[in-house]
Amino acid sequence: MDTTSFLTKARGLLHIRNQLLRECLAELLATFMLIIITLSSSAQKITSFEMKGNLLTSYLGGALAVMVGIYTAGGISGAHMNPAFSFAMCLIEQFPWWKFPIFVVVQTLGSFISAGAVYILYYDAIWHYSNGTLTVSGPRETASIFATYPADHVSITNGFLDQVIGTGVLMVGIMGIMDTRNKAVPKGLEPVVVALLVLSIELSMGANCGCPLNPARDLGPRLFTYVAGWGPEVFRWVEGRGGGGDGS
Repeated sequence: MDTTSFLTKARGLLHIRNQLLRECLAELLATFMLIIITLSSSAQKITSFEMKGNLLTSYLGGALAVMVGIYTAGGISGAHMNPAFSFAMCLIEQFPWWKFPIFVVVQTLGSFISAGAVYILYYDAIWHYSNGTLTVSGPRETASIFATYPADHVSITNGFLDQVIGTGVLMVGIMGIMDTRNKAVPKGLEPVVVALLVLSIELSMGANCGCPLNPARDLGPRLFTYVAGWGPEVFRWVEGRGGGGDGS
């Protein structure tokens, strides 16, 4: 059996014919790519004491991760990667409501798996930086590698409004890019323009809560930190605890 024949048979065996399953796997992979790059850029910044990264490189990493995710699965699942975007697509009748909860679960699962991958990738660095203690607060906290936390001065109300406004700007911007009645983005460059949109929001609206803009991006990794040793404090709002975390 020659190589070409073998690859043809292997492709036939691995081909997934169920459309929903194809979309779910594509969405899982796209979300994984988004979150692993986003969290890794944060981990590199924090564990190197900002010697090998800073706030700008972290924001750039998150924005470029969006571009990579869209290129990875945009032609199969649409590369939503974000429950807020899936919800917006449902509202304008561009996505069926029955798929919405399925995509939310897949996106959250992809984020959770990505967090685990980043933990493995930076395992030694995290434990070295934290002096062997996984904490959510304090000078050597590492929870903000994975999830976003509000700045000291931010109240629950302000934090909520921060995310509503930031996510709203993201949704309106994406809708404008997608609208064929507007000035068209050159075909194939839409992911690049979306990445620039995300970067602009991060640079202008990231001070309060770290600019997650994505429920799955925050919940999946936060669940991982809960089970991986940071404990239930990752779900507690404590004003004055200190904020951190960069996301998109």
